[in-house]
Amino acid sequence: QVQLVESGGGSVQPGGSLRLSCAASGSIFNIYKMAWYRQNSGKQRELVAAIVSGGSPHYTDSVLGRFTVSRDTAKNAVYLQMNRLKPEDTAVYYCNAAVDSFGLGIGMDYWGKGAQVTVSS
Repeated sequence: QVQLVESGGGSVQPGGSLRLSCAASGSIFNIYKMAWYRQNSGKQRELVAAIVSGGSPHYTDSVLGRFTVSRDTAKNAVYLQMNRLKPEDTAVYYCNAAVDSFGLGIGMDYWGKGAQVTVSS
């Protein structure tokens, strides 16, 4: 089994910054992808940013130029630096990872429990 634990959520005023962290632990042979999703009440969960091993980061259009995703492969961790936050960024942010636990070349999807981010004046 693999566990993902997020940290760093909270409340901030519009224009402020927050940094989310997510650490994966458990049975990990390789992590193919780590990503951040978000979900607001009544809406579908949406991809915010993703980083694939050996690839370039991918962002949804609404966060381009404001959010930066990064990964520490040695720590099995992914981070989301969020700058110039807007009220519409308010959501629960979920960490996601595609993990190969046994070296079989198969990545299973795992999710964290979520971290609340609230942007309000």
